[in-house]
Amino acid sequence: MNLPNTLTMSRLGLAGMMMALLTIQRPYFFSAAALVFVIAGITDFLDGYIARSRRMVSAFGRLMDPLTDKVMVCAAFVSFVEIQIQRSGQSMSLVPAWIVVIIIAREFLVTGLRLLAATRGNIISAGKWGKHKTVWQIVVIVALLLGLAIRHDLLRGADPEFLSKFDFAFSYIAQGMALGVALITVASGVLYFIQHRELIAGGRP
Repeated sequence: MNLPNTLTMSRLGLAGMMMALLTIQRPYFFSAAALVFVIAGITDFLDGYIARSRRMVSAFGRLMDPLTDKVMVCAAFVSFVEIQIQRSGQSMSLVPAWIVVIIIAREFLVTGLRLLAATRGNIISAGKWGKHKTVWQIVVIVALLLGLAIRHDLLRGADPEFLSKFDFAFSYIAQGMALGVALITVASGVLYFIQHRELIAGGRP
C-alpha cells in the first residue's frame, strides 16, 4: 500500500478515536476530538496532494478516499446524537437522531451506487455537488466540535446562568445547522442518482 492510500486508511482509526473522545466525555476530551478531526482533514488533503504530485493515483484510492470521508462524517454525527445538551430545563441530543439517519441513508445509497458501478468496471469519483456536500458537512462538524470544546472545556466553572444561556443558543444553532446540512446532503444525493440513472436502468454510465 502506497503512502496516499495509507493516509486514506488512517482516517478509519482517527474516526474511532474521535468517537471514543466524544462519547466518553471527560475533561478536555471535546477539544481533543476537535484536534483529531482537524488531523483527519489534513490527511485528506495530503493523500490527494501526494497522489497527484507523485502520480500515485490508484483505483483503490479513488474508491476509498470518499468512503473514509463518509466514515469520518458519519462517526461525528452519530456521536452528536449521544451528546446531551440542556435547553429550558430539558435534556436533548445535540443533533436529533432523525437528521443523522437521513445523512447516513444518503451516504449508504450513494456508496451502493458506487459499488454497482465498480462491479461493471467503473470507478465513480466524487462529483461537484458531492464535494460541496462534504465541505458543508465538515463546516458543521467543526462548528459543533468547537462549540462543545468552548462549552465544556474553556467555560468550565463559568457562571451557571451564563452557561444556561449558552446551552439555549447553542442547541438551536446546532440543530439549525444540522438540518441545513441534511437538506444539502439529500439534494446532492438526488442529483447524484439523476446523473447516473443509466446505472439504475441497467446500462453503463
